[in-house]
Amino acid sequence: MTVLITGGAGYVGTQLVAEIVKDHSVSRIIIYDNLSRDNYNAFLGHSLYKRTDNTLNIEFVHGELLDTRRLRSVVQEADVIYHLAAKVVTPFATTDGHAYEQTNHWGTAELVYAIEDAPQVKKLIYVSSTSVYGSAHAGEDTTPNPQTIYGISKLRGEEHVQRLFPKLPTYIIRCGNVYGYNKSLRFDAVINRFMFEANFRRRVSIHGDGKQRRAFVSVQRVGETLVKLLNTDMPSDTYNLVDKNFQVLDIIDVVKAIYFDLEFIFVNRHLGLRELSVDTDLKLFNFISRWEERSLLDEMEEFRTRFSF
Repeated sequence: MTVLITGGAGYVGTQLVAEIVKDHSVSRIIIYDNLSRDNYNAFLGHSLYKRTDNTLNIEFVHGELLDTRRLRSVVQEADVIYHLAAKVVTPFATTDGHAYEQTNHWGTAELVYAIEDAPQVKKLIYVSSTSVYGSAHAGEDTTPNPQTIYGISKLRGEEHVQRLFPKLPTYIIRCGNVYGYNKSLRFDAVINRFMFEANFRRRVSIHGDGKQRRAFVSVQRVGETLVKLLNTDMPSDTYNLVDKNFQVLDIIDVVKAIYFDLEFIFVNRHLGLRELSVDTDLKLFNFISRWEERSLLDEMEEFRTRFSF
């Protein structure tokens, strides 16, 4: 089986590749990425060729979603496609609208057009975001109401993907805020940023009053779940992927339990920022086993061991 991963050199992509190499039904992985974040960590460190029987081939293609010819060429070689490539700054981004629209909306449209002309493709997994719900408490039946440019662009991408629902197994996976260590991690994600600031500065900055609630899921959880979908039969549909809901102040309490001398300051404390909580009783659990619960404290203690000093 050949698996194509758009955005495979990114934060979630790096985790997914590391998980997929363990699946012996996969003989070839194509990483399609434009390296727009100048992150080359996915290509460094320990070898991904973990199989002793030499049954895995990993390739990198440097390309854009809007490079129609190159994109169609790699799609024609794939059996299963994970679409992770997206412009992401934060889940509540409100600037640079043209770039979000071009990548997240029209780039996804180009991929869907290519899949429609590629009958050998048997499955598509599209990683979206819970930001499409807007600012609310949301469940999987909640009508999307995005309130940011990022959220709007991801929802428009979903609308293109939905065209494939009757044609092949197609899963839209709406992830919460992703956090946790891997070698391609993003430090603009709130929990990751708090851990960096706490470890090296012993001071963290909280934007707003800290009472805003957000939905979270660890990058390890995302990678493990996405790879399970490779060989799982379930209906084409939209599924949430969320593990925990926290106020920002709850996260500070956990970080302070690790770094006892931690200081924190508020920036624009008078502002009440957007919040989004999401039900954690997921439809995915009808098709894959529930994961083992882990506390945020345990996860952050492990994260701490990953720092060099």
